[in-house]
Amino acid sequence: MTTPLSFRQVDVFSGERLRGNALAVVHDADGLSDADMAAFARWTNLSETTFLLKPTRAGADYRVRIFTPREELPFAGHPTLGSCHSWLEAGGRPAGDHVIQECGAGLIPVRRSGETLAFQAPPMLRTGAVEEAILVRIMEGLGLPREAALAAEWVDNGPGWLAVLLASRQTVLSVMPDFQRLRGMRVGIFARCTADDATDADIEVRGFTAAGFEDPVTGSLNAGLACWLTSAGLAPARYVAAQGTAIGRAGRVAVQQDGNGLWIGGSVATVITGTMTL
Repeated sequence: MTTPLSFRQVDVFSGERLRGNALAVVHDADGLSDADMAAFARWTNLSETTFLLKPTRAGADYRVRIFTPREELPFAGHPTLGSCHSWLEAGGRPAGDHVIQECGAGLIPVRRSGETLAFQAPPMLRTGAVEEAILVRIMEGLGLPREAALAAEWVDNGPGWLAVLLASRQTVLSVMPDFQRLRGMRVGIFARCTADDATDADIEVRGFTAAGFEDPVTGSLNAGLACWLTSAGLAPARYVAAQGTAIGRAGRVAVQQDGNGLWIGGSVATVITGTMTL
């Protein structure tokens, strides 16, 4: 492949550029092979790189393939919003009221509200309590005693996340994960914020990937968390999650449950535009 393709690098889930989660987006990527996509995603070395293609399913406005440096994902949250933003900025026009993204997880509606975008949380693939042996290993990897986990649930909507509720925002921010112990698992931790925390968020979230790094702001994890918390009555129908604080980011994820489903939203800004050539 030698034809230059349009390229964007965008910042997702923050109103401040360079304080959210970066995403590389390649437009008109139908001519790229699977190997090309995987190689480019390894080269960018971002948590995800996406490739926009012509849709193959009725009702979709575009199709996206989502790659980490190690694997392809059926769905991911910040790549969904970043890809939609890039498609719209490049002149894409949805056929209906919402943008409909086709991906490995199916058709994902994305709605626009002013300067923000929000995707409809996809169905959960795995829910329920985390098995005790796995939870013990997780808590060891977090450097916390087993009793520090107030609750733990699978919140898997594609990538394989599980989540652990801790007692306080300060506990969440103080965790220094042992990625060797957490190897192969995607672990989210969170706590409710209080007035003493001096933050505009309702919960504080951190996400540790199976590849051994902390993800700055994670749409899929927050979507899974929202499904758990709202269905269990542990969170209101509308709240804001902060993520990335521990690594110098200022991610904000807006959660809203309405009659049409559960929506996960935030700001997206383009930082780099240009072309890429393989």
